[in-house]
Amino acid sequence: MSRVTPFLDTDLRLGRAVALIGAEAGKYPAGNSLLVVGDDSSVLIDPSVSVFDRGGAPAAVDRMLLSHAHEDHMAGVGLYPDAPVHAHHDDLLGVRSLDGLMEMYGMSAAADAAFRTVVLEEFHFTERPDAVGFADGTTFDLGGGLRVEVVHLPGHTRGHCGFLVEPDGVFFVADVDLSSFGPYYGDHWSDLEDFEAAMTRCREIDARWYATFHHKGIVEGRDEFLAALDAFEGVIARREQRLLDFLAEPHALPDIVAHRLVYRPGVEVIWADEAETRTARRHLDRLLRDGRVQEPEPGRYRAA
Repeated sequence: MSRVTPFLDTDLRLGRAVALIGAEAGKYPAGNSLLVVGDDSSVLIDPSVSVFDRGGAPAAVDRMLLSHAHEDHMAGVGLYPDAPVHAHHDDLLGVRSLDGLMEMYGMSAAADAAFRTVVLEEFHFTERPDAVGFADGTTFDLGGGLRVEVVHLPGHTRGHCGFLVEPDGVFFVADVDLSSFGPYYGDHWSDLEDFEAAMTRCREIDARWYATFHHKGIVEGRDEFLAALDAFEGVIARREQRLLDFLAEPHALPDIVAHRLVYRPGVEVIWADEAETRTARRHLDRLLRDGRVQEPEPGRYRAA
């Protein structure tokens, strides 16, 4: 049976049928979930730790839609064992099993073992082998003219998606989260160029409200959203320039990882070095391809 909890002061109602359910401004490990209630059925998008901690959403949940398979976006799935779960075809393996999720992260054996415990104990991961795939453009009709359309926004993961709720004009952009941290593309399942293309697609969608899973929560109006997206995307260029500045002298990949492009020095999370390695490698590949970086000797790189 679906769990129903009261609305809280931290919840934000949008339009006639949508509510943003969150806490702590969606700061990781928390997140902002989206509840959409139509005349015939309701969906909960990205049931977060916040939803789990409060014991459920403030309405019955008929199905769950996942923007992608990451631990913080699935923490509340276990609250609704009878509600169907849907995710993009490319991320289904991470919803259906813990092994599949860890394959998406692509961690080393030691990091994998440590993070499995975190995923299970802190994020309450529940395997859903019955999860159903969707694709770009799939639409869920909730009755009364209310519909939720899938917008494929890959890069963060291969199957990362946003959701456009019409006619209420709410675009949930998930982990295109507009944070000062910037885009994250440090997993095995990530891609830098795909993330950039996803942000271009976000620019093409006109909505009244833009909702993020982390940090910003709600941005009202397209102009404000585009300004926030410009700042968010600009982090990529700053990382690239930081790398080029560092490569004024030749350095090997381990030196770049220690220099840090993503995390501040002193920040230690289980996946930090591996995320830094993949991020640096993706920027190096592009800079080498563009002729902006050279490899004067195998495994050492210098700005051209």
